Amino acid sequence: MTTTPAARAAATLPFDALSADCPSRSVVDRLTSRWGVLVLAALRRGRVMRFSELRRTVEGVSEKMLAQTLQGLEREGLVHREARPVVPPHVEYTLTPPGEEAAVLVIGLVAWAEANTEAIVQARASYDGRRTA
Repeated sequence: MTTTPAARAAATLPFDALSADCPSRSVVDRLTSRWGVLVLAALRRGRVMRFSELRRTVEGVSEKMLAQTLQGLEREGLVHREARPVVPPHVEYTLTPPGEEAAVLVIGLVAWAEANTEAIVQARASYDGRRTA
């Protein structure tokens, strides 16, 4: 049986995200949150983005949720926040190297969702039809 390099590396790590008290779980939670995935995908476009630009790009996110998401991603070391000392405040966000790696992974998830949306919509309709019948 052949294993991938990622599987071999995971087998040797002292962390297990399936364990409730493992610190890696909070990283997984942050990465896979609704807004975390979308913010990483937006920042992955490879440029510096200001808060207002991120808010326009990630449609539907409130200011409060975007601020909380960015703070969480910054805390995990995935996003870098640069505050410029000007009036009004000028704050820019970019991905850190680990954030770039994580963004590549979540973009794969986003791409999969987009590619499979038609089948998913059909499955939902079928499921909902059975539930109401």
